[in-house]
Amino acid sequence: MNLRIVFSEKSIPIFGPMRQRRTSIMAGLYLEEFVVGHVFRHTLRKTVTESDNMLFSVMTLNPQPLHIDFDFAAKSEWGKPLVNSLFTLGLMIGISVNDITVGTTIANLGMKETVFPHPVFHGDTIRVETTVVSVRDSRSKPDRGIVEFEHRAYNQNDVLVAKCTRQAMMMKKAA
Repeated sequence: MNLRIVFSEKSIPIFGPMRQRRTSIMAGLYLEEFVVGHVFRHTLRKTVTESDNMLFSVMTLNPQPLHIDFDFAAKSEWGKPLVNSLFTLGLMIGISVNDITVGTTIANLGMKETVFPHPVFHGDTIRVETTVVSVRDSRSKPDRGIVEFEHRAYNQNDVLVAKCTRQAMMMKKAA
């Protein structure tokens, strides 16, 4: 049995053979559609709330008082709680998914050079840009390849708050 998600006239299988997924309409790009140097300026944005930060910190069992204790954070150099940096990382990559990889990613292979040069605070609005760094065919599987992305997140003042390089295994178009 194959379950399907239906968006207006699009039908996307969420379970079933990979072959079926490739013949469906996907919002994500296939390996051959990525161009080195292309910059995606993602239209989705998110204002980070206190609830986002608290829920993420609690769900990941992270009791860091800089994230969840207003009194403790008020005495820090920042004077207020910092948003959990792993939430920021997840949000940055998540914002990119709809434009570039939804339904066409096989796997994330890794992230490197992840930095958080400026903290995110409750009320900050995050926007994201992604640059295609490299594209190559898989050496072992002819139906896929690897794309390297550089994701950058900025707050409402255009201050860089996060950056990482990510490698993803992507589907090729069906032959």
